[in-house]
Amino acid sequence: MTDSKNINNPVGQGGGQRKKLSRAERQNNGPHRNLDRQGAADQKAELVRKMREKARAAEGAEQASDDDTAQS
Repeated sequence: MTDSKNINNPVGQGGGQRKKLSRAERQNNGPHRNLDRQGAADQKAELVRKMREKARAAEGAEQASDDDTAQS
């Protein structure tokens, strides 16, 4: 089967018409990408928040154990 080098030419693509992709969409910069970026930013913010909470909890536990040993 021969594949076309032109993405807008449906030769070898199983038949049917294909949507003409804009230059940005061909480079994966379509309108859906903004939503993907926003979702990734939200996930990253959530991960950073969880890591900071864990760090604070560990720091608090460390200080509490230091206080206990200092009083002994």
